[in-house]
Amino acid sequence: MSETDPFSAHRSLLFTVAYEMLGSATDAEDVVQEVWLRWADSDRDDVLDPRAYLVRITTRLALNKLRGNARRREDYVGPWLPEPLLTSADVADDVALADSVSTAMLLVLETLPPTERAVFVLREVFDVSYAEIAQAVEKSEPAVRQIASRARTHVAERRPRTSVTARERDAVIEKFRSATEGGDLQSLMDVLAPDVVLMTDGGGRVQAALNPIHGRDKVFRFLTAVAPDALELQPVWLNGSPAIQFVVGGQRDGVGTMLVEDGLVTRLYLVRNPDKLGAVIAPVDLRRTL
Repeated sequence: MSETDPFSAHRSLLFTVAYEMLGSATDAEDVVQEVWLRWADSDRDDVLDPRAYLVRITTRLALNKLRGNARRREDYVGPWLPEPLLTSADVADDVALADSVSTAMLLVLETLPPTERAVFVLREVFDVSYAEIAQAVEKSEPAVRQIASRARTHVAERRPRTSVTARERDAVIEKFRSATEGGDLQSLMDVLAPDVVLMTDGGGRVQAALNPIHGRDKVFRFLTAVAPDALELQPVWLNGSPAIQFVVGGQRDGVGTMLVEDGLVTRLYLVRNPDKLGAVIAPVDLRRTL
């Protein structure tokens, strides 16, 4: 396939759209592959705007998969967290993109019904026109405008309101990593907010807390109790933000992202489910535009 082929040119964009709608790199990749099959079978002469056509097909396929995943999420063992992506540091330069793929934001998007999630993502993240969105979700343009307004209100009420700069956030994350790896218990306590919440995703495959853990003392006790002696913490970039990779005996054991507010860690997200670690091996190219 030529690099000038529209599908090749827009592939990263299509993956990003699908990932933000699904919260799963595996499912997003499946959608993109299906889009390619549809594109290969299409009559190119009838496609006036390849980008709009490809985004429309991606949205419809992702919506179908999102609706089909609802039952699987209900049966999931323990907390469900988005599948983390290994990204390059420069993703953080696009603040809107980094925020939209953060673990905290993806969890907010999980609270939206499928169509509202699609409309919000396309409009607020990718700045797709209401007319194009209407075609993608097969609704009228006035209806899409109403859905977008409702989704914006919903997200605004639930999205994290951070009050730290990227430098301050990175410093807190590094302090957490150093304190955990070095066994500096007091420094670890100091970096956790009193009302910190820890969510661990093992998916029933590996050991993990089956419910969120609330409060600094309980989170601290859990982290110190489960950390193995041979634990190594490596800095990585996940979903456009600095994060931590857990290595035990030379093997990847999980990854951790966190939300920093007012200079303290308020949310910890630990993913240990091995089925969700496939996208932390090589950096994934995320795009909002060409």
